[in-house]
Formats: sequence, structure tokens, C-alpha cells
Amino acid sequence: MAEGGFVRLPDGSVVVALALPHPGAPGSAVRVLVHAANRPRALTRLRNLGLRSVYLRGNAAPPTPDEISAVLHHPDGVVWRSTPEIATESWHPMRRLLCRPRVA
Repeated sequence: MAEGGFVRLPDGSVVVALALPHPGAPGSAVRVLVHAANRPRALTRLRNLGLRSVYLRGNAAPPTPDEISAVLHHPDGVVWRSTPEIATESWHPMRRLLCRPRVA
């Protein structure tokens, strides 16, 4: 994808940040953060959630310290929020991004 990056933590694990298109709103994007043992495993976690064309090329936009704290303190280790960032918006669990609205 266009913007993304990673940070290796002192324990050897990584936090990967990616900018992805919003699956439910064409033309908008989300910033996704993943905590995993290594970069390939982080991308595999996203692919297993249904985001098939996820790639990390380079380290142009690594996660900030605030983003690292957000993903480390979330029980799932995968969070997102819309971009451009809204100051009052908090991080959301990944299941909230991927759920489809029910048709009556």
C-alpha cells in the first residue's frame, strides 16, 4: 500500500501501521495498526481478516508512539481509525471495520 511502516519493539515484536481503503466507504481511507511477532505475521493477521491485498513496502509512515500505545493496550492487537484523523475519534476494534450492515 502507499503509506505504511513498522517499529520493532524492545521485546522483538513489531507494530505495523498501514493506510488502507475503507471497505465500506469508497474513496475514504483508514489507518490500521497491528501488533505481531514479526512483519510477515502482522500482514498475515490482516489477510486472515479478509484484507487480501495488504503489502508493506518501505517504512515511510511508521507508527507514532501514541499509535503504538493504542495497539499494545487493545486486547486484539489490531485497531483502526479513519484518515485524515479526527481529533475526537478514538481507535476502533477491527471487527467494527469489517462488519457488514444487515439488510432487512
